Amino acid sequence: MPERAIGVFDSGVGGLTVFKEITRLLPAEELIYLGDTARVPYGTKSPPTVVRYALEAASFLTERGVKMLVVACNTASSFALLDLKERFSLPVIGVIEPGARRAAALTRNKRVGVIGTEGTVKSGAYTRAIHALNPDIEIFSAPCPLFVPLAEEGWADHEVAHLAAREYLAPLLEQRIDTLVLGCTHYPLLKKTLRSVLGEGVQLVDSAEETARVVSASLGEHGHFRSGLPGAHRFFVTDVPTRFERVGGAFIGTPLGGVEQVELDKS
Repeated sequence: MPERAIGVFDSGVGGLTVFKEITRLLPAEELIYLGDTARVPYGTKSPPTVVRYALEAASFLTERGVKMLVVACNTASSFALLDLKERFSLPVIGVIEPGARRAAALTRNKRVGVIGTEGTVKSGAYTRAIHALNPDIEIFSAPCPLFVPLAEEGWADHEVAHLAAREYLAPLLEQRIDTLVLGCTHYPLLKKTLRSVLGEGVQLVDSAEETARVVSASLGEHGHFRSGLPGAHRFFVTDVPTRFERVGGAFIGTPLGGVEQVELDKS
């Protein structure tokens, strides 16, 4: 079991921020990444559709013998995590709970902001997760739809990104939040821009970093750490890989090559 790969999936390239943090924290591990690029984005889809897509993606990874599933997508984590845990008899880790746990621990004034896609914000998943830890924390959420295309265009620090951030974050700052959860896996690329708008008084919670820590803890708990040389990684997409290779390479800071296009079996 320790020699098996970790399976990671997302609707597209955003989950590569989670992939990057896992490989940074656990360099010996092998990872298989699936980007469902033919059906991106998940954030605008209905909950039943997201559940179906997530089960198909997870089935693809489990057929390749992975030892763990990491749902590197906030929307899929919001709607499909319970279904995935019921379907598959291996550890399944999403990105919602790790970020929520960190936010609950960080906030001092009990006023937490959450930004994400429309689907993630409407789901209320972060609110439920944070309130399960501390019902006294007030949650203020805002969808930030422009952040995803800005990140993928390489404009994370562009003037346009700063303008969008000021518009999106102004209502949250008016609520005197002291902690902000980045509730989309694209958003870590905008950290510099977000910090410049938020100032020093607001702490950022990067769900990708927190998820990697939970992955490490789970591997340790089950005795499934892989040892030895840095692990090899494989990348699969459900549409032509050209854009994924270009944008994904920028996300993780190294060129992506040999990305395979596959078709998922319909469940």
